[in-house]
Amino acid sequence: MRHLPSIIFACLFSFSLWAAKPSTNFVFLLVDDMGWADIGANGSRFHETPHIDKLAASGMRFTQGYAACPVCSPTRASILTGKHPVRVDITDWIPGQGNNARNKLLHPKDRDNLAHSEVTIAEALKEHGYQTFFAGKWHLGDKGHWPEDQGFDVNIGGHHRGSPPGGYYAPWKNPALTARKSGEYLTERLTDESIKFLEERDKDKPFLIYLSYYNIHTPIQPYKKRIAHYEAKAEKMFKGPTPTQQEHEGLSRMRQDNPALASMVAAVDDSVGKLLGKLEELKMVDNTVVVFFSDNGGLSTLGRGRSGPGCNLPLRASKGWLYEGGVREPTIIRAPGVTMPGSVSKKPIVSMDFFPTMLELAGLPSRPNLHADGKSLIKQLQGDDSGQRTLYWHYPHYHGSGWKPGASIRDGDWKLIEFYHYEKFELYNLATDPGEQKNLAQKEPKMASRLRAKLKSWQNKMGAKMPIPNPAFKSAEN
Repeated sequence: MRHLPSIIFACLFSFSLWAAKPSTNFVFLLVDDMGWADIGANGSRFHETPHIDKLAASGMRFTQGYAACPVCSPTRASILTGKHPVRVDITDWIPGQGNNARNKLLHPKDRDNLAHSEVTIAEALKEHGYQTFFAGKWHLGDKGHWPEDQGFDVNIGGHHRGSPPGGYYAPWKNPALTARKSGEYLTERLTDESIKFLEERDKDKPFLIYLSYYNIHTPIQPYKKRIAHYEAKAEKMFKGPTPTQQEHEGLSRMRQDNPALASMVAAVDDSVGKLLGKLEELKMVDNTVVVFFSDNGGLSTLGRGRSGPGCNLPLRASKGWLYEGGVREPTIIRAPGVTMPGSVSKKPIVSMDFFPTMLELAGLPSRPNLHADGKSLIKQLQGDDSGQRTLYWHYPHYHGSGWKPGASIRDGDWKLIEFYHYEKFELYNLATDPGEQKNLAQKEPKMASRLRAKLKSWQNKMGAKMPIPNPAFKSAEN
């Protein structure tokens, strides 16, 4: 008898999903460089995110949502295609760093755009009558490879650059978005355009809004409406200089105390609140799925004696790194009739999973030939966390965060990281050590060997490009 409520819920889910098929809408909110610990729902004491927290309370929060890569372009490609970055041959931010004699290894060349042959979630939905709207950061290729070339009817501000050209305040230099007035704030403009689409769309067709924030990527420019509050808060909460800690050859910020960054987080939160408020006003909450995610971890670690603007504690390291701070993201999905308000899932998911999940929520058939590396999250959204996942990351590039080429695997609670530059590997048990402080490689040699072999087998199967020795490298220069 104790299973009766779950059986009833499953039946109600099946009916509600069937009933919603013709009109399930999607709002996908993608933040740039937001770390797992940057929102109140995940424990931030300095940042204030009441609207994002409210979204979490109305849907499902995932404690272990992962980006497919610790940098932006590969993860963005994985969301849109349901394929691992290795499979679409975008394994670094576009265009990435060039090779040079200071690096011990030559990192491989990958694509500088998302191939036209790839079918995106926008194209898949559009085939079934969806209106598709994109606003914000694209960073998946130059003109000819912009959102309108990958299934989006409307493109507001999406182009080849990863950071906002000219900054967040007008006059900016975005080739896909002209400012309306001097001093206009980019995030507010993108939100207004998204709301305008909601108001003016064809009411007889379902839609996808893909609002891809430039916040909170550098340049770190204070959001003027919120900066004074966080400056006062920081002065009250903290004494002394911000602590830092060495991370290999990089340096990590060890306290979340940056008023300018906090104000940029607040700008995202204000936007989320405004957009979700419009859904309520238009009485569209019950048939609109909302997804909230970040493309990689927060930037807390940098090379050459500097630390980043953010802090990902209790997770280790940063954007650019394969430690948890680089790949674990704030993740929320609200799917009316499917997710229970305030529910929490602890089972790992990854950015490729959104494509098949959205298809199923829309009542459309699965297309595993497209979303080859993603899995539908429907059972998880219903509260079923059973089963384990094996996830892989391949980042064979040098990055400004101080990261050097490597790869990693998570199998159940075990995670192994290969450091090709350093010719070493590390092993962690995330169930007992989510901060990755206790390297168990020597204590658990059989587990380490098994995971190394499994990672290598996956790389061979996928045809992953590997770094090679750099003949121009001179150790004295490194």
